[in-house]
Amino acid sequence: MNPNHADRAPVILLIGTVDTKSDEMAYLRESVEHLGGTAMVMDVGVLGKGGFTPDILNSEVAAAAGVTLQQVMDTGDENTSMKLMATGASLIAMQWYVEGRFDGLLALGGTMGTDLALDVANALPLGCPKVLLSTIAYSPLIPPDRIPPDLIMRLWAGGLYGLNRLCKAALSQAAGAVVGACKALPPAADPRPVVGMTSLGSSALSYMKKLKPALEARGYELAVFHTTGMGGRAFEDLARRGYFAAVMDFSLQELVNDLAGSCVSAGSERLLGAGRAGLPQIVAPGATDMVDFAAWTRCPERFAGRAVHDHNRLIASVCVDHDMRRSVARAIADRLAEATGPTCLLLPTGGVEQWDRPGEPLHDPEGLSTFLNEMTHVVSPQTTLRLVDAHINDEAFVQAALKVFDEWVAEGLIAPSAYKH
Repeated sequence: MNPNHADRAPVILLIGTVDTKSDEMAYLRESVEHLGGTAMVMDVGVLGKGGFTPDILNSEVAAAAGVTLQQVMDTGDENTSMKLMATGASLIAMQWYVEGRFDGLLALGGTMGTDLALDVANALPLGCPKVLLSTIAYSPLIPPDRIPPDLIMRLWAGGLYGLNRLCKAALSQAAGAVVGACKALPPAADPRPVVGMTSLGSSALSYMKKLKPALEARGYELAVFHTTGMGGRAFEDLARRGYFAAVMDFSLQELVNDLAGSCVSAGSERLLGAGRAGLPQIVAPGATDMVDFAAWTRCPERFAGRAVHDHNRLIASVCVDHDMRRSVARAIADRLAEATGPTCLLLPTGGVEQWDRPGEPLHDPEGLSTFLNEMTHVVSPQTTLRLVDAHINDEAFVQAALKVFDEWVAEGLIAPSAYKH
């Protein structure tokens, strides 16, 4: 719950189609209030009035999208109608959350309602509790890049038509999830500036083990994001909103995954959020030599025959070919060139992740040489390039990163901290 609202019951924005799901929405409202919350119902239905009057009428939702409810209904197409309502619902939710009118979101839907709810949830910032009760929860129908990184989903079992004991259980537990999340005590206020960092676990990339105490000694708090899709999406969302004092984006493996069409992706805008927000960013090409794939599937056909590292039963990584290494270098250069703030690219010449060291399964010195050569030729003049004669997991890389960081603090490019150890 927003700490500014600690003196009142959490307000939950309930979104659903009151015209077709009156009983379910009413039960959700009762469940929220029974658990000590206050419910505010938004009707996104387009077929008419429901069994009770919602707090936000469907006509108001349509108006927020710049149309009338009659115009929405006159489209004659469910998909077009719900897209318009999704636009209006997202705009209202985003504005009202900024104004502090509610603390958490609970949405209810089948495929249509889920489609709309994902837009609304994505409009809200990371940290705002978001629960989606859906008939297609965790379905492969939902593309990963539409799922907010902090969304809680629950299957709406037995709830397609009418209330029953299974449906009530799902509704009640969803209400408990969002009210509980809002009531959870916020962490103690920490005045230290936050540095955002990316890494691929702590075995493939391990620099944060030494950077964390070093940054804390300088008075900064470090937040490390696991670059396995959702982690990168959360990192990009916060960077785009200007949450960090600076970023150390050292694991770009999600970018490679996206270029190769892997399901382990943070979306097409990876490595753009911090730069567009003007945040100071120190970047390195960690884990850019491989593509992830689900270990329980086949290796991508393009890379068949290349060396593979089986990390566990969920995820495996295949060493990419040299053409892909060149493509990755160009993509990094292009994205960094869009930055509006200080940007430094650290290029470790000894390797980019633990499994590419000599004797390890992804060791490919020719591929590394190809990447380094391409990178040095395509990097933009506005990006500061520093070669580091070391592996990315070596002490020398840590010291190179801290050197840039300290220089930028001294130059006033990174906000100084008043809480040095």
